[in-house]
Amino acid sequence: MNLYKRLEGVFFNPRPVFDGLAAKPVWIDTLVVILLALIAFNLVVAPYMQRDQLLLMKDNAALKERVGDDTYTRMIDRTEHPSEVSRIVQTFVTTPLFYLAALLLQSLLLLILGRFLSSQGTYVQVLSVLVHASLVDKLFGNAVRLVLALTRKSLMQTSTGLALLFPKMEVTSTPYIMLTQIDFFQLWLFGVLAFGLAAVFKISLKKALALSYGLWFLKALVNIGIGLIGMSFLR
Repeated sequence: MNLYKRLEGVFFNPRPVFDGLAAKPVWIDTLVVILLALIAFNLVVAPYMQRDQLLLMKDNAALKERVGDDTYTRMIDRTEHPSEVSRIVQTFVTTPLFYLAALLLQSLLLLILGRFLSSQGTYVQVLSVLVHASLVDKLFGNAVRLVLALTRKSLMQTSTGLALLFPKMEVTSTPYIMLTQIDFFQLWLFGVLAFGLAAVFKISLKKALALSYGLWFLKALVNIGIGLIGMSFLR
């Protein structure tokens, strides 16, 4: 199955796509598409990310007291006037590498968890189906977030999760951080992923759904923890 048919099939007819990937795992071409889309997304939203960071940091007495006047001034200056090199490294190196590392780690966790249900499946098969399922969030999901960011001139208020229903909620608050993890496109992604896991591990779709959403739950807990730690410096 060629790349175009796989891209189309993930959204409209996932079972044959993942059956084919389980029989003959491929993922590099799809990963390239995802990374290019991710880079393009970050290039467009970079000005909004910068402005959002400044809004959180400027006149933030708690942050200033925590880090000291000199460090606070340098942080504001770096955020307000980032070097061209730092922009390039962040967009073309740091973000893609971070995403790739997360993808590889999630594939390993899925394989380990899958071993409790089946002796079938290999790491490459799991990686292949996870990469393809990720198209839901990184192509369609980011396309929606991009429209929201361009409309609202902000990246912080572009949640495609339950936080979207509470536009006046403070973005640094614990409820907001938690609600952002219940994201429509993430839930869609892990639902689609279940077809792939069922094909790879030769298990029922019901068990595959439990495995897939089990990883989603662990991922959400980690993201909430990271978000709470990060925002604690700003409040």
